[in-house]
Amino acid sequence: MNKRGHVLNAILLAIGLGYVLEPSGDIETFIVIAQLSIPITLGALFPDVDTDFGKHRKTLHNLPILAIFVIWPIVFNNLHYVWIGILTHYILDLAGSKRGIALFYPYKKEYNLPIGVPVSSSKADIVTVIITVAEVALFAVVHWYIIPLDTAGAEITTVVGL
Repeated sequence: MNKRGHVLNAILLAIGLGYVLEPSGDIETFIVIAQLSIPITLGALFPDVDTDFGKHRKTLHNLPILAIFVIWPIVFNNLHYVWIGILTHYILDLAGSKRGIALFYPYKKEYNLPIGVPVSSSKADIVTVIITVAEVALFAVVHWYIIPLDTAGAEITTVVGL
């Protein structure tokens, strides 16, 4: 997926998750959308920093990097929601492109799903939108039935027994 696809995904995710976290549709919903927009977009763009150093779709496109950004807000109570942008970046690169990513880097094998399209395809945007709708639906299920996504770091450690 290209930068445009990742930004489109991040913007649509912020809107969708804004309504998941605050479904009233009033000013509070739009405040939540604004609060989510920057961290999700930063997270969505962060993995591609490895185009300037290291090996693209390897150095910053792996599970240890994602784990750092999932754990960071729990431990330090900042950088909330950046992990969502990183996770969805990985999902787009796995499902929305032909090449895939090295999830277990430095192990070199790249993983992808057979539904991807070339980055230059005219269908790339529609694939991005379809994947984003699925991501929002999955996040909604997690939020409503497993653990609220707006749970603070200290509360998460209590919930999971740490």
